[in-house]
Amino acid sequence: MSNLQLSVAIGDYDRNRPLIDGRVKIDGVDPVFMTLSPEEIFFRAFRQQAFDVCEVSFGSYVVTVDQGNPHYVAVPAFLSRAFRHSSILVRTDTGIERPEDLKGRRIGIAEYQLSANVWARALLEDDHGVKPSDIRWVRGGMEASGRPEKLKLELPADVSIEDAPDGRSLNDLLSAGDIDGFIGPRTLSCFDRGHPHVGRLFVDSAAAGAEYYRRTGIFPIMHLLGVRRRLAEQHPWLPTALFKAFDASKKQCLASLSDTSATKVTLPFVEERLAAARHLLGDDFWSYGVPANRQVLDTFLDHHHRQGLSSRRITVEELFHPSTLESYSI
Repeated sequence: MSNLQLSVAIGDYDRNRPLIDGRVKIDGVDPVFMTLSPEEIFFRAFRQQAFDVCEVSFGSYVVTVDQGNPHYVAVPAFLSRAFRHSSILVRTDTGIERPEDLKGRRIGIAEYQLSANVWARALLEDDHGVKPSDIRWVRGGMEASGRPEKLKLELPADVSIEDAPDGRSLNDLLSAGDIDGFIGPRTLSCFDRGHPHVGRLFVDSAAAGAEYYRRTGIFPIMHLLGVRRRLAEQHPWLPTALFKAFDASKKQCLASLSDTSATKVTLPFVEERLAAARHLLGDDFWSYGVPANRQVLDTFLDHHHRQGLSSRRITVEELFHPSTLESYSI
């Protein structure tokens, strides 16, 4: 029997690179890799179901599970994770000095369902008492005008959300002071260029993220791996083969990162940063699989429902192919 030839759309991350360059193989699969931006992958996956295997937005995927029409089934390889204190930008000349000052403000978002935005709203509510209904949301393109939600949403009546004016991006609005802040997975170019009145709400976002982890044990998950549901039904061995390969790729990446005789990333103090990450989060600080991440997954699913993105509380078991929920041992 010949191998399956499958399209695989993922980000060009160090944890994926042993797969992309062929050092790690996927059992029974001849992959055709496409390294694309998350925005392109997610749009094409959720609008067009364009790939056999792909990185999927956690937030958008749960929307499809709730709506009963998921074209993909997830595998618990968590290709993107990030603490989201760094995701909140504000105008520093409008009296916003602490998270509570966001109440009643106009805050830009590219899409309400983005995983980064779910996590940011979660920390604002849990740690600072700022509910989604306390903010006036302005939705638009980050650097170009216009950006629709990938999936149709029915949000709670108390959530105020409006579209950005035609022809204006969120970057334009924040630069001009026409919105008070922005939340998203990327910074805006006005911040990157050093706009004198745009800064992070959490000035030392790394310290805020570390303190958050010490209190909660949560290292937020952004992206999962998805496989076309029809393929998983036809080839029930495939989800486990994918998990095995992506986990092996990530482990090979971390082993390489630990070899500091010549650093594998273009960044100073890699050895010290790696030691600090292990001290804070443990040796397996970027863990894959459900058992090590159930608390993180449950927390996200709680907030996804509370924020009105899912009509009911989705369970962890509904997210993932059953074969990936357990593993063999020797």
